[in-house]
Amino acid sequence: MDNPNSHFLYPAALYASKEPCQINTILGSCIAVCFWDVNLKIGGMCHYMLPYWNGEGLASPKYGNIAIEKLLDKMYSFGSKKFNVIAKVFGGGEVIEIKNPQFHIGDRNIKLANEMLDELKINVISSSVGGKLGRKIIFNTETGEVAQRYVQKQITNFKKKK
Repeated sequence: MDNPNSHFLYPAALYASKEPCQINTILGSCIAVCFWDVNLKIGGMCHYMLPYWNGEGLASPKYGNIAIEKLLDKMYSFGSKKFNVIAKVFGGGEVIEIKNPQFHIGDRNIKLANEMLDELKINVISSSVGGKLGRKIIFNTETGEVAQRYVQKQITNFKKKK
């Protein structure tokens, strides 16, 4: 999946291109939604951190309900038709141990992606979500292929110098 036209996608961002490219990102509890147009062979990805924008401040792609909609609008601006767009969903891992279930951001992010894509009637053809590990994602916008590698937790022990 080597592609000289490569783009690293940071959290709270989205990227789509008419030109073939490779979009890379690293996920923990965040979600990456990849859209691919099966007819035009173009695609894009959003990387959101939290499920819902609460209406305060900027409506940024930091929030899933904003990011997914903005990415779909970008695909439409490139000439995509809804019936040609498919989705792949990744992330939502609980990489930080939290006792209170209301703070399980990964689960809430997964739920938002599933509900929103269902509501938009975008077919999700594959997903890798949940679990306890992070993921590195590489999306080829020309072929629609996504490569995933799990990222292991790193434990570092610092010792005091005597």
